[in-house]
Parts: sequence; C-alpha cells; structure tokens
Amino acid sequence: MDNNKLDIHLVSDATGDTLNAIARAAVAQFDGVDVSYHRWSLIRSRLQMHRVLEGIHAEPGPVLCSLVDEALRGELDSGCQRMGIKLLHTLDPVLDLLQQQLGMPTKHRPGRQYVLDADYFRRIDAMHYVISHDDGQAHRGMSEADVVLVGVSRSSKTPTCFYLANRGIKAANIPLVPGIEPPELLNDPGCPVVGLTIDPKSLIDIRRHRLTLIGAGAQPGFSRDNGEYVDYEAVGKELLWAKRLCAARGWPVIDVTRRSIEETAATVLKMMDAWHARHEKAAEKPT
Repeated sequence: MDNNKLDIHLVSDATGDTLNAIARAAVAQFDGVDVSYHRWSLIRSRLQMHRVLEGIHAEPGPVLCSLVDEALRGELDSGCQRMGIKLLHTLDPVLDLLQQQLGMPTKHRPGRQYVLDADYFRRIDAMHYVISHDDGQAHRGMSEADVVLVGVSRSSKTPTCFYLANRGIKAANIPLVPGIEPPELLNDPGCPVVGLTIDPKSLIDIRRHRLTLIGAGAQPGFSRDNGEYVDYEAVGKELLWAKRLCAARGWPVIDVTRRSIEETAATVLKMMDAWHARHEKAAEKPT
C-alpha cells in the first residue's frame, strides 16, 4: 500500500463546496501526498446512497460527510462501518455547539444554505457589476462601487473582483497606464481605492503567458523578447510609477506576488473595513 496516495470521498446533500474547501485546506498541510477527491454531491435518496457506498467500496478511503438527513447518515455510517472505512461528519461539532448556545434543534433540511434570499441576489448583482465595470468600463456606474482596485495590466485585478463579487461586493477595477492620467472619478470615488502590485519577474511571466494564449507575441510593441510590455526594465519602471501614484493618492497597496486570489481578497476586505472605520470616525467629529 502506498502511504502517499489517498482517496477521499466527499459526501454532501448540497453542492459539496464546503467539504471540498475543508478537505483541500487539510490536505495542504501534508507534503508529497497524491490525493484523489471523489465528490458525491446532491445525495438525497437511498438509491444515490447505494451508489456512493459502491464507489467507496471500489476505491476505499476516508469519508467526509455533510449530510443532514438522519436516515441517509445512518445508512452511510453502517456501510462505512462494514467496510472498515473512517467517516467524519464535519458539521456535527459546529451544529452541537450552536444547538447548545441557541437552545434549539437543527432543522435537518439539506441545502438550506443555498436559498434565493437577499444575500443570493446581492451576489448575483455584484457579479453583473464586475462584468460591466471591468478594466475601467462604464465610468458612470462607479458611484455604486463598494471598492475600486487599481493596478498595472495583469496584476490580478479582475479575478480578485470576481472573488469579491461572490461575497456580494461590487468591485470595479481601473488599469494604471504610465502617461495616462487616472480618470477623474478616482479623485473622490466615495469608496475605498486599493492598489495591486506584483514582482516584475512574476508579472512578465504572466504577461508572456497571456500573449502566447492570444497569439499576440509577434505583434509590434508586444514582442516577448524586447517589447516594453514584457521588458524587465520597462516593467520595473511601470510598477514603480504605479506605486508612487498610489502613495501620492493615499491608496493602500497589496503585493499579490505570493498571494492567492483568496488572500488578496481577504486583505482588500480588511482595508475596506479600515476605510469605513476612518470615515465613520471622521463623520462623528464636530464641525
């Protein structure tokens, strides 16, 4: 048996996103492990559960479960016990804690976190906003933004905006281009402005990859060898200019070189909180 290979079964009555995040966060703490994830989503019937148990038997491995239906949980428990498979009900400790704190039982309704409520529609609205205000588009709607991200080309502005939109945040982004003044709306945007920067070498690698994908490597001004877009000295000057502009405007800057999109977004949210705290404090001062 190869101790570095592992099959993990994720059994959920909803999309399975929660289990997937938990499993990946835990596995990330182990080096050199080859993991195969088996996702069993929307499991809400005995027939579906039988297929899950057949899959676990075919490729044995620990099971993470977020089922809330008692009958299906019992069937999974019995099946895993017969096969000698380790099973963990990931939500139980949290549910037990909340039940004790609130003094009320859970509803045992599968997929209850995915409902068409105000939060859901806010996320959808934010997603549409990001699409229509990406890369400096539709300046007239900038007054609705919760945050504006600025930075040079390929500094992760767009993916960070989409991640924030999934949290219900309307995030616009505006490219910073040397020689071109930022739009006037950034003089008083009415929301936080956050700059994104990146190491020159990393940025050049990203830009070269982008040019390869769009087939623009041979176009004038975009040579992968000597065009300013991917020239180390030119890119370094471009990044320095953008940093100085952000400093002059008082915009905080996040270095995204070694950050995931999730980490960058989390830092943006902290900066947004700090911005609002400052403005609320300033508003409380007597004039």
